[in-house]
Parts: sequence; C-alpha cells; structure tokens
Amino acid sequence: MSHRNRLAGVLFAGVFSWAGVAAAAGQGKVDLAPYLKQDQYERVKISPDGAYFAVTVPLEDRTVLAIIRRSDMVPTTKIMGGENSVVDDFWWANNERVVVSMAGKYGSRDRPYTRGELHAVNADGKNSKLLASPYGVDDTPGNSFTYRTEFERAVFMQGTLRDEPNKVLVSAMAVNTSDPYVRIEKLDIYTLKRDVLASAPVRRADFVADLKGQVRFAVGADTDNVSRLYYREGSGGKWQLVNDENVTKRQEYPLGLNAEGTLAYLQAERSEGPDAIVSWNPATGEYREVLRDAVADPYRILYDLDGQTPIGASYMTDRVRNRFFDDDHPTARLYRGLEKAFRGDSIRMTSATADGGEVLLYVWSDRNNGDYFLFNTRTKRADRVFSRREWFIPDAMPATRYVSFKARDGLPLHGYLTEPRGQAPGPRPLVLLPHGGPFGVFDGWEFDDDAQILAAAGYAVLRVNYRGSGNYGRQYMQAGNQEWGGRMQDDLTDATRWAVREGIADGSKMCIYGASYGGYAALMGAAREPDLYRCAVGYVGVYDLPMMHRDASSRSRSGRTWALEWMGDRAALAGRSPVNLADRIKVPVFLAAGGKDERAPVEHTRQMEKALKKAGVPVETLYYPNEGHGFYTEEHRREYYTRLLAFLAPHLGGAVAE
Repeated sequence: MSHRNRLAGVLFAGVFSWAGVAAAAGQGKVDLAPYLKQDQYERVKISPDGAYFAVTVPLEDRTVLAIIRRSDMVPTTKIMGGENSVVDDFWWANNERVVVSMAGKYGSRDRPYTRGELHAVNADGKNSKLLASPYGVDDTPGNSFTYRTEFERAVFMQGTLRDEPNKVLVSAMAVNTSDPYVRIEKLDIYTLKRDVLASAPVRRADFVADLKGQVRFAVGADTDNVSRLYYREGSGGKWQLVNDENVTKRQEYPLGLNAEGTLAYLQAERSEGPDAIVSWNPATGEYREVLRDAVADPYRILYDLDGQTPIGASYMTDRVRNRFFDDDHPTARLYRGLEKAFRGDSIRMTSATADGGEVLLYVWSDRNNGDYFLFNTRTKRADRVFSRREWFIPDAMPATRYVSFKARDGLPLHGYLTEPRGQAPGPRPLVLLPHGGPFGVFDGWEFDDDAQILAAAGYAVLRVNYRGSGNYGRQYMQAGNQEWGGRMQDDLTDATRWAVREGIADGSKMCIYGASYGGYAALMGAAREPDLYRCAVGYVGVYDLPMMHRDASSRSRSGRTWALEWMGDRAALAGRSPVNLADRIKVPVFLAAGGKDERAPVEHTRQMEKALKKAGVPVETLYYPNEGHGFYTEEHRREYYTRLLAFLAPHLGGAVAE
C-alpha cells in the first residue's frame, strides 16, 4: 500500500485520474495531460512559529512565492516576478517576514541564473519591498513593491541571523564586470540599510557563516577558474588561504561549522574516486575524513533542525541513502525512524519550527514526484500537507533502477533504466536519453518526465552518466575534458550495446534522443554510429561547436578559459560538429527549438536542418519563435510530445499520444 494512503492529512485533491497514466505499456495511446500539467507546488518551508507555510507555485512562464496561513490553509500574500522569472530560494528571516531571491530562466530546460535581486514581504502581505536589484528603478504603475531610486550592485542572500531577526547576511558585487570581487554585508530587511562587513580575497566568492552570523569562509575563483578557499577566525579577522586548487589539484567547499564554531566541515575532492566530507580544525589544521561513499559524491548535505549545522549527507546510487557524522545524534535518530516509516522513499527535512516541535519533510522517489509532510516530533504523527503532483499514484508508475557497466576503456559507467509496467521481461524497443550539461550534470534515481512518458509509450529508457557527468568525483568529470564527440560519445554507444547484450534492448529498435548537450549527443550518435540507431531526436540542441566556443569565449575571461579547457581549441571542433557530419547520418531526424533560446541559439538547429536536407536525410522540425531553452507553454509542450511520440512510433513500434 502506498504511503499516501497510510498517512493522514491529505489535502488538495488532484484533478486527474491515474488510470490513463498507467495504461500505456505500448497498448492504446498515451494521455499526455498528467505530464503537461504544472506542479501544484514545488518547495515548501514552515515559519519559525509554525503559523505559516511559504510555498513556491509554478505557473507557465514564471514561479510565484505564496504565503499560506496554516490555520485555514488560505493564501495571505504572494511575490511574483515578471515573465521568465523563478524563485531561486527563500528564507523565513523571522516569524513574520520572508526574504525571496529571484532568478531568470529562459525555457523549461534552462538552468536558472540568480539575478542578485531580493524581495521581502510580511506573511500578512504588509510591508512588501524590493530589497536589492541590479536593474534600477521599476516605474510600473500600481506595482506593489517599494523601490529604491538606484541599485548599483547585485545582491545575493547568504543567510539569516538568529540574534538579529530584522537583518540578513548578503553578498554584493558590481554589475559592470563579468568576474567581480564580492563583499559581505548585513542588510536590514525593513529599512534596507546595508553595512559592509568584509571583502572577499578572491573573485566570484561565496561565503559561509557560523551560527553567530560571523562570516568564516570565502570560496571562489579568479579568471583562471582555479578554486581557492579562505578562512578567518571571525569578524575583523584576516583571511587565510586554506586550499589552492593549483597546489593541491583538488577543490574544497565549506559546508558549515559545528554548533560551537570550533570545527568546520568541508567537501573535498580526491584525485581518484568520489568526494569526501572532512572535518577541519582551524586551531590545529587537522583534517579528518568523516564520510565517503565508495561510488558517489555527496548528493545533498543534511543539516540539523537549525538549518545551518551539517550533520550528514545523502548519496544517490540505487536510491538515495542518508548517512551521518554521528549515528547517535538526535536528528540522525529522527531520520532513521522516519526512513522506516516511509519504507525506502527518500526523505529530507526542509525546515523546522524554532522549538523543533514540528518538522517539514520532503518525501520522494523514482515513482513519486514529491510530497510534503508535517511531522510532529512529540506525537510522532506525519500529515501530508502539500503534493507536487498527486494525480500520479506511485504504485502505478514505472520504476527506475540503477545500472552499472564498463566503457570500452574500462571506466565504470553509471545509469538509470526505466521500463514499462506490466510487460513480460525480454528485449524491447529502447530510447537512449543522454542528459544535457554536459559537465557536472547527472541523471539520478528520480521521477523523470521524459523517461516516464517514453515508458508509458512502451519503451525501455536508458539514461547514462557518461564521463564528464557529476556525482562520481573529480576524475570522472575531468575524464570528459575536451571529449565532445569523442569518449563521451563512446560511452553512450557502449551503454546501448550493453543494453542489447543484457537482453534489455531489441538491437533492431533503438533511437537516441536528448536536449541541449543531449541533442548534440543524439545527432553525433546518429553520425558516428549510422547503423546502430533507427532515428535521432535533438531538442534545443547545440550542433556547431565552433559557434558555441566563440559565444562562450565572448562572455568573459573566465568563459574563455572554460571554453579552452573543456572544449579545446576552436579550430579542432569543426570535425566534432554534427552540422558538418550530416552526410554520415542515415536515419530520420526530428529537431525542435525555440527562437529565444540564449543557451543553445536557434541558429544551431536551423543550420542542422539545412545540412540534413542538403544531405538528403529525412528531417522533421518544430520551431516556436517565442520559446527559449525548452518549451514553457502547455500547448507547445503538448505539440512537442505529440510529435515526438508520433516520430518514434514508426521506428520503434510504441504508442502515440491521444
């Protein structure tokens, strides 16, 4: 029985029946409606006094932060930016006031970028202010925010202050440079007064403070993209260099300090294998390894109920597993009890009341898109209060399992396989689904819309963390260095052939489909292995590497360094660009792109289409001039997935959309 039925407190009934979702498996048609409907909620945090919830609500082209009064679950106010804006994060600074960081996101596949824009509002809707923004004055009539006359700096939230609930820690940087120096400031969230506390000793710095609000760590990189970590004893102390990547050949990131502020925890790369979490004693300089997984990097850091003190980490392999520095820590024991109650689902505490009496839990899995439960630490009762997409019944969804195999040069590879429910075992049509990025990004044990839609159509779906992906250590990621179209592509080919050998895939019915870098990999796969795949799909992809190299180099000195280090010399990239290899592609291609895409400009797709037509390759296209890096509009997404399933069906034999 699903935990949704075991635990009480179910709110906000869903509008979709799950029968159509579970009916796919190659029979009938796929109902796209459940997948296209926006999440009801995304992230939730409870106020320190437990009286309110702050909730992010996705709309078609932006994300809203809503405040909901807990006593009657009635919304009291909201913060909403303009088109293509999302809530990057939010914090309860005190019982009445929420601080919100806004970001930009130009397309459903785009990665949000923080704007340096902070807002604040009281839970009852009063005293709404724009705290900081690099964009100057907003003269829109009727705007609900109080704007200052001018903002010369981008300002980023660093943390709340336990002893000064009317203030927060922020970092501020000039907006007229691409590789800025940063300073740490204290910002009054009512008066907007800012006091400078310190300047960072390195460009593009992030900071970590102790529980007293004293900034103790700064980590960043100059234009050489070399990471440097600095430490100081407290306010007014001198910065001391703790780690220089040029010297140690590894990066170290500060995670936080213990409650006393005497011991720090760092995530430290290793020359081989995954990252470790180490303790570091500032007084003695002693390092001690406290957690390290045999396969994976820390997936998420786990904090005590104060939200600031690290106590452990989650690791993602066959599922997400929590591990702790001290298994006898009270919060660690609380986690263990909850894990037993939720029987294998992943659990994370998003926030807690100030007295620790109530904890908000996020519970999710490969078949559950995510539920929020309010857990009473005294009565031991958990009530579901929010669900992202409750119309998906976990027990009715296809499962995803972790797989591992070796590349042709012996490198261990990791991936995730999703197969249709209710079908007999044996070879079946396969869709290889390489992720975007490519570097540092990775697929995981999670509810993936593309994998679920394709499994609903009757396909096995293989997502592979080729070399260059994140989650498996520095060496694994750097193995993808300058391997666009090379060993990174070989890994995908090797994964496909592994699936055939294992009896998972029907070798005569396989297609490759991806978005962003995944779109590049799909077209390169069709070019390098013309007899392996029956078709290829590129969604908002990049196909001309010299163009991409030029664009990355023009943005900043650090961008030029990145392009040279991770892509290689521009002159050598033409031969690894699908746009120049169209005559090697022998299978039909489907391309889709948005005219406002800044990450993978539409020129990539138009050039690819032109080259394919010139080579006589059958090509279908879908363009929307007002979409960005991935389609936002429900009508456009419906058309895209309808066209995708209709394109795959003649080649693989699966279901089409209703």
